[in-house]
Amino acid sequence: NVAASRFDEWRRTPVVERADVLTDVARLMLRDRFELAAIASFECAKPWREADADIAEAIDFCNYYACEMLRLSRGTRRRDVPGETNEYFYRPRGVVAVIAPWNFPLAILTGMTAAALVTGNTVVMKPAEQSPVIAYRLMELFEEAGLPKGVLNYVPGPGEEVGDELVRHANVAMTVFTGSRAVGTHINRVCADILTDQPGIKKVIAEMGGKNATIVDSDADLDEAVKGVLHAAFGYAGQKCSASSRCIVLDAVYDRFVRRLVEAARSLQVGPADDCGTFVPPVIDEESYERCLRYIEIGKGEAKLALQSDTSGLVAETGGYYVGPTIFLDTPPEARIAQEEIFGPILAVIRARDIAHAIEIYNGTEYALTGGIFSRSPAHIERAREECECGNFYINRKITGALVDLQPFGGFRMSGMGSKAGGPDYLLQFCEPRTVTENTMRRGFAPSEKVAETLRA
Repeated sequence: NVAASRFDEWRRTPVVERADVLTDVARLMLRDRFELAAIASFECAKPWREADADIAEAIDFCNYYACEMLRLSRGTRRRDVPGETNEYFYRPRGVVAVIAPWNFPLAILTGMTAAALVTGNTVVMKPAEQSPVIAYRLMELFEEAGLPKGVLNYVPGPGEEVGDELVRHANVAMTVFTGSRAVGTHINRVCADILTDQPGIKKVIAEMGGKNATIVDSDADLDEAVKGVLHAAFGYAGQKCSASSRCIVLDAVYDRFVRRLVEAARSLQVGPADDCGTFVPPVIDEESYERCLRYIEIGKGEAKLALQSDTSGLVAETGGYYVGPTIFLDTPPEARIAQEEIFGPILAVIRARDIAHAIEIYNGTEYALTGGIFSRSPAHIERAREECECGNFYINRKITGALVDLQPFGGFRMSGMGSKAGGPDYLLQFCEPRTVTENTMRRGFAPSEKVAETLRA
């Protein structure tokens, strides 16, 4: 209700002032970069390089959406004809519920929140249960940047209680969510139901993860392919929605590639996030730990276990939820470990006869988020680019690490709904387009200065 009461005032705030708030927040984040990275590392067990990249992405979101909103505000579409003016422009939707994940505790939360605010909406922000402190620091930074009280509201708590209440509330016009497929589809179902006191149909943006794959072609640079797959599969313990949890290898190089991949993965350091040598930190919590162990047992019945790092000593010594790099070979494409999102450092390697078979396997899941290919064949690269069903496709590089503006991020199918974050269409989702038509032939018409200039031109 507080957010609803502040909406009218905030939407009338000039676009330049709203954009200035975002650029000021970006400046403050840069000032507090190391503190924010330390919080992300402490709360979410992010190794320093991952935590620092999280803060940098949050800064990029603020600056990019500020610039995009200024561009949109200048681009009002006019189609005037003799005797009539027609104007097409955008207005904010109302109160936006932002429900954020823990794996990018500042970047994703900032991106969703900044987009809603700069377009003139008010926000109720619910961080993940695992990362409330860095979300509160974001709230403080917006207040320091001059955001009026009540425009952004911080509401932590369990998703099944707080999140569900926000999604169902009649005053919430829009929900922006990043998380699991189960929760995302639940939100979509809830928002489709019309409440008796609900003023309009609710809008939903949902990013819901994937079962992403990297294809290794028969002529691939195996050095680059091994490095790319390792980083995408095991960086931050595989806890990225863009992580490569499948690797599809053509038969001609299968044995050579997997031999090198397994040995390289064996060398990755598993340890605490605050150890600068750590590549694979603990997974986020006990639920995630138990899920990973459960899928490892499932995988043993479906494929050949080639690597399972022994982390029992670390678990006993620190109490952390450590799961080391785990690789399964000769995985059937229909296996559960090749179809279901695990969100851990578990990689299913699948053998393919040729490029057509590899693409068929790639497209054989319900998700469509990220993917990639390592190849030297222009024909194979072009075919994979056209036929692999995913929102973000990478050629001869790892499939994680999308940058704001350069690689707008998002997928389709069961990976989500809505335009790509960090892209030119994203802000439009937070707005309602309006068309205003005026008859200029009526007696006594006096055009505004803006219209008069257009008519004179």
